[in-house]
Amino acid sequence: MATAPPVPDPLSAADSPAQAGSAGPPRLGWLDALRGLAALLVAVEHSSYSFMAQTRELLTPQLNIGRYGVMLFFLVSGYVIPASLERRGRVRTFWVGRALRIYPLWAAVVGSALVLDLLGVTRLGTRFAGQDPVTVVVAHVTLLQELLGTPSVVRVLWTLSYELAFYLLVVALFTVRPDHRPAKVSVVLTVAAAVSAAVGFVPRASALSRAVGTGPLVALVTVALVIAVLGAGCRSSAPRVLGAVTGGVLALVLVAFNGTVPPWEGLVILAVMFLGAAVRRAESGRGTWPSTARSAVVVLICAVGTAYGQGGAAGFARRGWITAFLLAALTFGAALALRSRRFPRVLTRLGTISYSVYLVHPVLLAVSDGVLGRYRQDRPVLEAAFFAVLLPLSALTYRLIELPALVRGRKRTDRTDRIDGIDRIDGMSPT
Repeated sequence: MATAPPVPDPLSAADSPAQAGSAGPPRLGWLDALRGLAALLVAVEHSSYSFMAQTRELLTPQLNIGRYGVMLFFLVSGYVIPASLERRGRVRTFWVGRALRIYPLWAAVVGSALVLDLLGVTRLGTRFAGQDPVTVVVAHVTLLQELLGTPSVVRVLWTLSYELAFYLLVVALFTVRPDHRPAKVSVVLTVAAAVSAAVGFVPRASALSRAVGTGPLVALVTVALVIAVLGAGCRSSAPRVLGAVTGGVLALVLVAFNGTVPPWEGLVILAVMFLGAAVRRAESGRGTWPSTARSAVVVLICAVGTAYGQGGAAGFARRGWITAFLLAALTFGAALALRSRRFPRVLTRLGTISYSVYLVHPVLLAVSDGVLGRYRQDRPVLEAAFFAVLLPLSALTYRLIELPALVRGRKRTDRTDRIDGIDRIDGMSPT
């Protein structure tokens, strides 16, 4: 599959207005720096198709830059999302916060992409030939379109599907077994990935969609998702457990049987996020560093070994993926070790607008491709010009769309917490 990116986790940027408007204290600066670097890597990868084709052709077999950025996003997401849920203490508050964080910019970007396609600036519609428009819309609103056999309107949205799958699993574990150990979950997922690859469990892409039809599957999953989100937010035990379990099962089934990447890679993505959660647990004293380190070694060995064994599959760049995966783990570990220090302001500022950079850059590239076309030879001046436009534009969308939504989200979740009788432990939430 084409490298995309989330981001996500581009969605891990601060919900807190105080955090959102600044680089934040040193203890959070390393997360902002990682987000900034990840967003930059993904944008560089995608822009290289248009402006740096020669460099891309030489580099990609050795290092998949986009996958490097994506894995960084997933590690950061795993670190912050479970902590956010545990800190808030209420699943309902968590889902409200996530919705207000994700959808405003998502709607603006998806809407812009559709308008540009209608105006003939881009060629988006050809990707949805033969699909029912209502099915496409509903699939995208669930954010699970990548796991529902529906192409993403904006290609980078594929990572949001895996992000949501992770959210559903985290909520399920938080509800059913609050004392779960994410390090063990990470190991189980990665071992399952290795075993599935070893026994040759490689269903066709979107296998469930092909078997039952995209429309019926989207309808069924939408109902299950509503049950999962609303049920898990209930105060009564029975519907809360039913909703949580429904969401967890839904996530695993879709990743294993209906992804556009092989099941082993989808499971590795989830394992990487749980590994980030394990690191957060160890740092907070609720887990041990030796146990987390052992889990990390198992995850790395299983993921790299599986990728190496599957390297002959069509369309899969073995060396580039492995190098990207290892570099992401190394970069995350280095940033974690230096977390008490201040990181370059340019990276922390870039981290603040990383969600905008992540979602806006493919739309800007689509416009560029439609107007200028793609170049077979390197055009570094055009590459620089692209980022000279992208970064101010992303800062603008952050200021006009993201930040107001963050403020509303904070007020809404604070109000919900007061109604539920919850006192926020840390007002400077990284999520």
